[in-house]
Amino acid sequence: MTVSSAPRAFTLSDFDFALPPELIAQHPAPERSGSRLLDGSATAPVDRLFRELPDLLNPGDLLVFNDTQVIKARLFGRKATGGALELLVERVLQNHEVVAHMKVSKKPLVGAVVEMDGGFTAELLGRWPDDDGTLFRFRFSGEPHALMAAHGHVPLPPYIEHGDTAEDERRYQTVFAKHPGAVAAPTAALHFDEALLAALRARGVHMAEVTLHVGAGTFQPVKTENIAEHTMHAEWYRVPEPTIAAIEACRARGARVVAVGTTTVRTLESWAAFGHTEGDTQIFITPGFRFQVVDRLITNFHLPRSTLMMLVSAFAGYERVMALYAHAIAQRYRFFSYGDAMLLQRR
Repeated sequence: MTVSSAPRAFTLSDFDFALPPELIAQHPAPERSGSRLLDGSATAPVDRLFRELPDLLNPGDLLVFNDTQVIKARLFGRKATGGALELLVERVLQNHEVVAHMKVSKKPLVGAVVEMDGGFTAELLGRWPDDDGTLFRFRFSGEPHALMAAHGHVPLPPYIEHGDTAEDERRYQTVFAKHPGAVAAPTAALHFDEALLAALRARGVHMAEVTLHVGAGTFQPVKTENIAEHTMHAEWYRVPEPTIAAIEACRARGARVVAVGTTTVRTLESWAAFGHTEGDTQIFITPGFRFQVVDRLITNFHLPRSTLMMLVSAFAGYERVMALYAHAIAQRYRFFSYGDAMLLQRR
């Protein structure tokens, strides 16, 4: 669902930029809060460390985190013919059923039973959400979350070139993750550790949580030059009552709502735009969008030509964001999921 009234017609090419491949972070910084933070909230960009964040917030400000938990959603198996198959579980349904992306040379027929690594089976029930859907519905022979925890792999993004390791299992997860369901991490939140959270509390910064289960569609490329023709993927979200109360209290004291990550922005602005505290969202935020909740945004650096580049451009201003990205590249910031972060002010 597109919510935009852009003053000018942006095209996909407007959100492109040249990124040296060596700036794509393949591993996290040695310490979560030791990554770099580009402060783009002032007139001129300032290069900082992420652990300096408390100095950039005011007592009474409200940080809102996405508390989703990344599941080990990548599973491998073999068809009865011996051909290799890979599943990326996007969503867990009832009755041991899951919705998944399937990578295979020749798709099995509906009703086929696949032997998965770890000794369980997956029966193909059909496509999802309908007969023309791009995803597939399977029934596992056991409880899906337990099977993924025991036999799955961390679903690292496609631009990370190594297989998942014990380091990835620990670091491609926030320290406050609590609700399993994401197949990609809310990466801006990866920079927070217990020491930084304690420093923020000592500063008088308030905290609240929402949940959005990040889907693999977050990496889906935009294929249409006319961005209005792009169809956004759906992701499940929830805004709990204590968070709504915290936002109201923040407004009452004249403080700022600071979203940690684009997933938090999409959650809060979906709630504000459509009035639902829980459900699926396909909100597509492009320049011209009118933000109702979020005042500041902490975010990592995003893929060229992506919907997330469009979101941050809508938030902080297109020219401002492109200038900040040019600065980040010149200063050799690290990009994408394991990369550095920046702080943006709503325009």
